[in-house]
Amino acid sequence: MMNGMNMNKMMKQMKKMQKQLGEEQENLKQQEFTGNAPDDMVTVKFNGDRKMTDIQIKPEAIDPDDPEMLSDLVLAAVNDGLAKVEKATQSTLGKYTKGIPGM
Repeated sequence: MMNGMNMNKMMKQMKKMQKQLGEEQENLKQQEFTGNAPDDMVTVKFNGDRKMTDIQIKPEAIDPDDPEMLSDLVLAAVNDGLAKVEKATQSTLGKYTKGIPGM
């Protein structure tokens, strides 16, 4: 059983952690992540909220006789960008969820 002093200390630590988590989440949202297809034929940008903010397609990636190639390049760039966002998210926020079941 915890006494009142330990409980107060624990509650203060939890509030401090919540504040830090909120600040780190906000900081992550402000970052920009770039995903690239092979040879940078397609480049996409995401914010930390996983929203695509820009896409650049090199003219040579647009072949009217091979639209599947452009699709593949866009998918590669998007998946690369999202993987970078996920890695940064885990690196930044993972410390708050380690040891919590289901997180």
